[in-house]
Amino acid sequence: MAEKMQWANALSTRPSLEAAVTEVVERAVSLLSAPADLGLVFISSAFASEYSRLLPLLAEKLSVSVLVGCSGGGVIGTTTDGQTQELEAEAALSLTLAHLPGVDLQVFHIISEELPDLDSSPDAWVDLIGVPPSPTPQFILLCSSFSSGINDLLQGLDFAYPGSVTVGGQASAGGMSGRTALFCSDTHNGLCSGMYREGTLGLALSGNIVLETIVAQGCRPIGKPLQVTKAERNIILELDEQVPLVVLRDVIANLSEKERMLAQHSLFVGVAMDGFKLALHQGDFLIRGILGVDPSAGAIAIGDRVRPGQRLQFHLRDAEASAEDLELLLQQYQHQRETESSALGALMFSCVGRGEGLYGQPNFDSELFRRYIKDIPVGGFFCGGEIGPIGGNTFIHGYTSVFGICRDLGHGE
Repeated sequence: MAEKMQWANALSTRPSLEAAVTEVVERAVSLLSAPADLGLVFISSAFASEYSRLLPLLAEKLSVSVLVGCSGGGVIGTTTDGQTQELEAEAALSLTLAHLPGVDLQVFHIISEELPDLDSSPDAWVDLIGVPPSPTPQFILLCSSFSSGINDLLQGLDFAYPGSVTVGGQASAGGMSGRTALFCSDTHNGLCSGMYREGTLGLALSGNIVLETIVAQGCRPIGKPLQVTKAERNIILELDEQVPLVVLRDVIANLSEKERMLAQHSLFVGVAMDGFKLALHQGDFLIRGILGVDPSAGAIAIGDRVRPGQRLQFHLRDAEASAEDLELLLQQYQHQRETESSALGALMFSCVGRGEGLYGQPNFDSELFRRYIKDIPVGGFFCGGEIGPIGGNTFIHGYTSVFGICRDLGHGE
């Protein structure tokens, strides 16, 4: 009988880093019946002054060929009774271990100066990453808090590795420390080891693994889809051949009083990701912020490039919309897998702007996830930006929860 993939996660809230490391290693190792091939570690910013001690402490206690991780304003993990906990403002350490038979692991660390031009061939990107495009790799990316070039890197990966899935997040500091860290230990190839303060740390998983995603951007559409008829860079000059600000005022005028209040501070633009899809629904849009308006010209600037012909729809974001959006996506995920999901583990990358601050209660997103995808270990962290695909392309998001759900290729696939 072939070996089976296994995932485990352990969480510690011990205030001593030594005690926390000991606790998560002992528990996670005990949950696996085979040696771990991969470790993913997330450490809360409460330990910021001790980041440099994390890898040496783990190395003393844990034997694993590839270990990657980063710091977060909060960490997410699984408690001893199988509940998922999101710990935002306290000392916490989350360790995920995985036994991955038939999976090849490769780690890379990239800084923006190394990135090829966007008009380079796919080969230039493959050479930089050092991972063959076949069999199709799945990517987990962790980047520093001000990682320049991350958008170019995501575009380059999409270009050079068609069919690959990429998830991850931007390390966050939380509080006033402002310090973030990326961690890597690779005894497997020895290409990348140590603590990094900048750049992007990547993990490519090839072979007997499937990475499925849920990207909950937490918004609901208002008004109707509109076509951009004139635009320049990130500035919308015409919508349906009308002045954008006039169109927006009409949309807001038709909202309820509660929604109009919300629109004052939680109004966003959703850009349709499929130019050919006739009926657009929640989840078909890439959500971007409104950066400003020009009252004299009636133009609207958004946080992404926009071009004539694209369709967009205004959106609102609040706790209710975020909950509805995630539940809808989880229902779709469950529906697509009529048989019981064979998911074995999950990673959760959630915005520091979600969590208790958004919902007014802890563990909201992770508890909703567990209602639909039961009894699998979940590990992750609160990010400064979340990485995940929308409409076949990978983007960095804000106010989003990205789930990467892992399973093996299974039988007969």
